[in-house]
Amino acid sequence: MNKEFFKTKWLKRLDRYIIVKFLGTYFFAIALIISIAVVFDVNENIDHFINNKAPLKAIVFDYYLNFIPYYTNLFSPLFVFIAVIFFTSKLAENSEIIAMFSTGMSFKRMMFPYMVSAAIISVVTYVLGTEIIPTGSVTRLQFEKVYKNKKSADYVRNIQLEVDSGVIAYMERYEDYNKTGYRFSLDKFEDHKLVSHLTARRITYDTLTYHKWIVKDYMIREMKGMREYITKGDRLDTIINMEPQDFLITRGQQETMTSRQLSEYISKQKQRGFANIKAFEVEYHRRIAMSFAAFILTAIGVSLSSRKVKGGMGLHLGIGLGLSFSYILFQTISSTFALNGNMSPALAVWIPNILYLFIAIYLYRKAPK
Repeated sequence: MNKEFFKTKWLKRLDRYIIVKFLGTYFFAIALIISIAVVFDVNENIDHFINNKAPLKAIVFDYYLNFIPYYTNLFSPLFVFIAVIFFTSKLAENSEIIAMFSTGMSFKRMMFPYMVSAAIISVVTYVLGTEIIPTGSVTRLQFEKVYKNKKSADYVRNIQLEVDSGVIAYMERYEDYNKTGYRFSLDKFEDHKLVSHLTARRITYDTLTYHKWIVKDYMIREMKGMREYITKGDRLDTIINMEPQDFLITRGQQETMTSRQLSEYISKQKQRGFANIKAFEVEYHRRIAMSFAAFILTAIGVSLSSRKVKGGMGLHLGIGLGLSFSYILFQTISSTFALNGNMSPALAVWIPNILYLFIAIYLYRKAPK
């Protein structure tokens, strides 16, 4: 009875040992690599900061304080791989894994604390990516726009969207610096028949009033039965259910939205028939896929590095780094196919996870039991 008690207690202590070591190595890898990234970024952008007279406080708190969590989350798969392979290879090299198996522990049981650690990383990654980082990205991107000379989109062409049920708006060109659209039309349909057609040379957004647009040099054609009525004027104040942000997509705009805001925005734009939302769909699905990646990459890392081999840690680390970089590269390529091709954004984002899941299953079966 006492023997079983101590055996169970020892296993629990071992779980805590693996979890602490895994997470400790993970955060150490983050600190090391992100520190190097910050040094390179400072070296690359120091001229911009000096020439644009960026305040030190803004550089530290507005830029780098938001730079660090953004890139930490972006390269989380790399950090997971490094942590798992480094720590597990060390256990294998010191024959600690052999000692675990000699007590009757199965490989599946040894994976338990690793999966707990992966769950912690997954939750942290998801919360950061969906709630905290988007808020910080607003400040970071604004800093880049002002002090790094990164221009954002200030105009858009050929805008067409449904602003209300059966009401279609069109603008040939919209310029954000003066909030003005050119060659505007507004068509209203009832029972698939055109009942009203408004055209205007210019339309200006009133920033002081929600959804208020000032229509200039307009003409309205109303069809009532067999008759047509024409109204002309120089100015018309009207409420149209659209805002510049609905069609003027700025660089990195999807990164500034929480997942709930992304979901609402995607749904709203789809209803309006606005097609240029693939970047938002990719970002929405990528956040979920990145969280699940922690489990897959942890399984690959443990299965790969739990065997004691002649090459030692260096061989495992080299293979692990190759796999982790290939995962990030593959994810980038598949996302590009979604943005520039006809591939579904959800499928494009999940393809790397599906492929690496099969790799994880294969390596798990080949791992020492």
